[in-house]
Amino acid sequence: MTSHDRCADEETPLLQGKSKTRPPWSQISLVFIAMVAEPISSAYIFPFINQLIGELGITGGDDRKIGYYAGLIESLFFVTQALTTWQWSLLSDFVGRRPVILLGLLGLSVSNFAFGLSQTLGTLIIRHGCTSRCIAGVLNGNVGVMKSMLGDLTDHTNMAKVFTLVPPIFCIGTTIAPLYGGALAKPQERWPHIFRDEFWATYPYFLPCFVSGCFTLLTFFVCAIFMKESLPSKNPESEMHTARYSSDNPHTNDIRPVRMLTLLKSYSVMIPIANYGTLALVEIGFLVLLPLFYSSPIEIGGLGFPPPIIGTFLAIFGIVDGIVQALVAAKLVELIGAKRVFCWAVLWFYPLILLFPIMSAFVTAQGGVGPIIWILLVLQLLFMVLMDLSYSVIFIFVTRAAPGKQSLGSVNGLSQSLTSIARAIGPALINSLFAASKEYNILGGNLVYVILALLTTILVVLSRRLPDLEDE
Repeated sequence: MTSHDRCADEETPLLQGKSKTRPPWSQISLVFIAMVAEPISSAYIFPFINQLIGELGITGGDDRKIGYYAGLIESLFFVTQALTTWQWSLLSDFVGRRPVILLGLLGLSVSNFAFGLSQTLGTLIIRHGCTSRCIAGVLNGNVGVMKSMLGDLTDHTNMAKVFTLVPPIFCIGTTIAPLYGGALAKPQERWPHIFRDEFWATYPYFLPCFVSGCFTLLTFFVCAIFMKESLPSKNPESEMHTARYSSDNPHTNDIRPVRMLTLLKSYSVMIPIANYGTLALVEIGFLVLLPLFYSSPIEIGGLGFPPPIIGTFLAIFGIVDGIVQALVAAKLVELIGAKRVFCWAVLWFYPLILLFPIMSAFVTAQGGVGPIIWILLVLQLLFMVLMDLSYSVIFIFVTRAAPGKQSLGSVNGLSQSLTSIARAIGPALINSLFAASKEYNILGGNLVYVILALLTTILVVLSRRLPDLEDE
């Protein structure tokens, strides 16, 4: 291969075959099962984390300060993930996807069990951060590697069908986790005749953590038994499958991943990654703001909801969102194109953000949650579903930007590193802005919403820079 050919190959997105191929659904299903473990391991704490912080007594009775500490805890996982995820994804380009995924699942399981044994802010940060969240972050290269495995198993003829199912799969986790996270918190208070042992009084939040840990551990064993390696260079059967639709590009199966510097210089690679990272920042900011707003006292403009109501609402969102994404996303991409879907979907962040101060104004004026608030909550749920269509297609852009199958790990690792940084910054930034907005009454307590709207504007501008995949 000449240097000119190699350079051209490095800048060429995954090329297309000429006939439709059927995805290997049995292996894809295993990847989806493993994917559920990630949102389950992160979302189950949302219904009770703010209540837990308040019970520790570190805020001095000032609930406006809860956001500072909740943001710190929620960010720890993504800080450590950001430092290591690219290395794990790059490693998967050499040793294979399967061993990295299995190690990540084991790390998540340890993380969940450890968090349930935390009692104070110190142990929350030490155990949940250094032991549990950091273990999960350091070991969990799962998300990027799993997307690489999906890229290994698909081509341009079936990629949209498979990748548009990723958000519904995550919705399963984000539906189940808040539901049992809120319901199983403090079981000795809800079911004192069953949970009578002193252990449950000492560790009131262990039960939902135990459920999450057991699910992740079970997933580990299922994948260890049935999951096959998908990296072409490590699986001859996979290599033969890849060859059937990569004949347009004889270098796609080159065992050498594209150099990192080449990827960073490639506009076609970095634009999808920049969109993914910015989307992650805005979305995680919104998602951590949601339970904080719902749980904050009415006196400071929140809704004052207890964990079970928060968990139920988030679960309803997950159910509705999963159904809509599964039934609509792929057809919408086929109808109007991936870029139009993404550009249109991110615009829904604006009304989502605007609803926060609107609800705050109503609840403050009425002195409680009335019928209007419930109507606005349903409207917010609808907007969240429409916004989430952006995730159904951004994975397609990132995967199609990879120069070849052997570089999928590098590209997905790079994108996941950026999104991990965004998700590390997001919770601490947004929760702290919320706390500061309320504590110092900045812009009437609405500074956090203004900042989130500005970040959305950056995302909207970036979305217009995405390529038209249909023209390639």
